[in-house]
Amino acid sequence: MKKIIFILLIILSIVFTGCNDEQSSDNTLKVGATPIPHGEILEIVKDNLAEEGITLEIIEFTDYVKPNLALSEGEIDANFFQHVPYLENFNKNNNTDIVSLGQIHLEPLGIYSNTIKEIKDLKKESSIAIPNDPTNGGRALMLLEKNGLIKLDKNAGLLATEKDVTHNPKNLQFKALEAAQIPRSLDDVDLAIINGNYALEANLTPTEDALIIEEKDSPYANIIAIRKADENKENLKLLLKVLQSKEVEEFIAKKYNGSVIPGF
Repeated sequence: MKKIIFILLIILSIVFTGCNDEQSSDNTLKVGATPIPHGEILEIVKDNLAEEGITLEIIEFTDYVKPNLALSEGEIDANFFQHVPYLENFNKNNNTDIVSLGQIHLEPLGIYSNTIKEIKDLKKESSIAIPNDPTNGGRALMLLEKNGLIKLDKNAGLLATEKDVTHNPKNLQFKALEAAQIPRSLDDVDLAIINGNYALEANLTPTEDALIIEEKDSPYANIIAIRKADENKENLKLLLKVLQSKEVEEFIAKKYNGSVIPGF
């Protein structure tokens, strides 16, 4: 009889432990993010979520691949680092089912240089560092095209590459590098096209230091991304609500002074 009671107690212990783990999971949100500005913006809403009984755990990533893999594999509940064109391309190439919960801000892409002060001073055969991921690489080339430095094949779309350059009067030389590494290449190239978050991490102020900056009508707003199966989870809806609040809008405007722009 004692043996039966002992076994029952073990079973009950396992059941209650499982319930407690599930409750803890419901009350904790693990969100993957690049440190600046995404991690900083998430820090602002920690207290708001805590008031609703939700603990926000920020998991920092410094690249553009691992956050989506971690999300797809269930290691985190959401991530905050990318725009929709990048997400769609990632899903296509990795057979993942990640969706946008909503957009938060825009980080304007900028063209920087340590060798020239104005874009008109760019010499023939100058070297230009661009991001090596398809969407941001295409985005960089479109920024160059918009400012008259090159022309792209009309059918290239958002995923344009160097091969889609149809007119290059200065014979510009492109160097595709990992986005996070481009700020370090500034002394090695004539121009560097840098994503806003990596510019900020490198102590560059896009509105002051960039020779050219992406305009506010860019389609590359950064989003909160989640697994499609989690679209109706209330804690994730609450995360989006606090991130799209007046408080966050005012924080972005004051903290980044135009280098990051609210996108909601």
